[in-house]
Amino acid sequence: MTVPLFPPGFLWGASASAFQTEGAVDTGGKGLSGWDAFAALPGRIKDGTDTTRGTGFHARYREDVALLAGLGADAFRFSVSWPRVVPGGSGAVNAAGLDFYDRLVDELCAHGVAPAPTLYHWDTPLALEEAGGWLERDTALRFAEYAGVVAERLADRVPLWLTVNEPAEVTMLGYALGEHAPGRTLLFDALPAAHHQLLAHGLAVRALRAAGAETIGAALSHAPVWTAGDTDEDRFGAELYDTLTNWLFADPVLTGCYPDDNLADLMPGPVAEDLKVISTPLDRYGVNYYSPTLVGAPGPDAPRGFSGFAIPAGLPFGVREIEGYEKTGFGWPVVPEGLTDILTRLHSRYADRLPPLLITENGCSLAEPYADDRRIAYLESHLTALRAAMAAGVDVRGYFTWSLTDNIEWTEGASQRFGLVHIDYETLTRTPKRSYAWYRDLIRAQKRQPPRRPNRNPAVEGAYATPPE
Repeated sequence: MTVPLFPPGFLWGASASAFQTEGAVDTGGKGLSGWDAFAALPGRIKDGTDTTRGTGFHARYREDVALLAGLGADAFRFSVSWPRVVPGGSGAVNAAGLDFYDRLVDELCAHGVAPAPTLYHWDTPLALEEAGGWLERDTALRFAEYAGVVAERLADRVPLWLTVNEPAEVTMLGYALGEHAPGRTLLFDALPAAHHQLLAHGLAVRALRAAGAETIGAALSHAPVWTAGDTDEDRFGAELYDTLTNWLFADPVLTGCYPDDNLADLMPGPVAEDLKVISTPLDRYGVNYYSPTLVGAPGPDAPRGFSGFAIPAGLPFGVREIEGYEKTGFGWPVVPEGLTDILTRLHSRYADRLPPLLITENGCSLAEPYADDRRIAYLESHLTALRAAMAAGVDVRGYFTWSLTDNIEWTEGASQRFGLVHIDYETLTRTPKRSYAWYRDLIRAQKRQPPRRPNRNPAVEGAYATPPE
C-alpha cells in the first residue's frame, strides 16, 4: 500500500504527554499530580513500572527534539504539566517549571519544529484533586488562571494551542469507572466532571486569546460505535454509549448545547450560561482515533468497556469483542475505515460549525522493539483512510502520530509501546524503530523535496537510519 499524496502545507507531527514522558517528579519545584499519587498505590500500575522516571524527557528533551528534526516533523504536540507550573493548582507560579517549557519551545523553534502544547493531559494538581478535582467548579476557574500564565510566557512563539485532551476518558475512566486517576466509581454521578472540564476548556480559550494566542483547539477522542444486535435494547445501549463517548463533549463545544436534555439536566451550575463559554469559537478541532467499539444490551458476555476496561453491572449497555480484525498489543481491532467513518460523521453532523480538523492522536501499540512492520502497515492504512475522508470533503489540516517515543501508558506502565522510537526503561536509551525511518521517508516524499535543514544530530541520519533487528 502506498499512502496517497496530501495537499501542500499539510502538517506532519508526533505527540507525547508530560506524565508519560517527563519524569523528574521531584525536580525543579514540581508539585504532585493526581496521577502521581494514583500510580504510587499498590497494584495500580499493572507491570510495576516506576512512573516517576517517565522516559527522562525532562532531562533529555534536546535528544528528542533532534529526533523530531530527523523526522522532518513540522510540529510536536507535547503537554504542559499543570503541577510543574502551578504546583498547588492555584496561587504561586513555579518559575523553574515555566523556564523548562520556555527552553523546550526555544529548542523546537531552533530546529524548525512548531511547538503545539496541550495544557491539560490528565495531570491535575494533587491539591485540587484532593479538593474534589473535576467534580468542583473551582478547578475550571483555576485551570483558566494557569492557561493564562503559560500563554503569557509562550504565546509569542507557539503557533498552535490545545486546551484539554480526551475529557471523555478522564470522566469515564477516572471518575465513573475508577480505572484511572483519581479512581472514583461514581458511574453517572461523574457527569459534573464532564461539565467542568468543558467549562475549563472554554475559559482557557478566552484566557489564551487574551494573552495573544492565535490558533486554538482541543483534542477529543472519537470513534464509531457499532451496534451489536438488532433488539431495541442493543440499539438503546449503542446510542447511549455513542452519546457519552462522542457527542457529550463535541456538541457543547461546537453547538453550545448538550446532545440530550436529560444529560443537560444532570449538569451542575448555570448550565445555559456556561455553554456560552464552552462554545467559544475554535480555530482547530483535534480528533484522537484508535478503533471502533461494538456495543449492545448489557449481559454476561459483555465484560469489557470504555478503552477496554471493565463495565460494571447495572449500566444500560455492554461492550462486545470485535472479531475478524487484526489486533494491536492493547487488543484493539485495527479498523482504518473507522477513521474515515468518524471524520465524515463529524463533517455531516456539524457542517460549517466544524473548524478545520487535526488528527491529534493515532497510533499502534506493539511489542516488537525495532522491526515494527505491523506499525508501519497500521500507519499506512490509517493515513490512506484519512486521505479518503479528505477526498469526501472533510477539511483536515494535519496528522500527529501517537507517539514519538515509547512512554508510560498509564495503568499499563511500560508494557504497551506506541513509539516510533524504542525506550530502554533501564537506561532510557532511545533507538528509532523501522517505523521512524518509514515516517521520515513518508514526510519527505509528501513534501516532494529534500529535508529543509541539515540535521543537528548526525546519529539520526547515521546509526538511526537503519534500526537494529
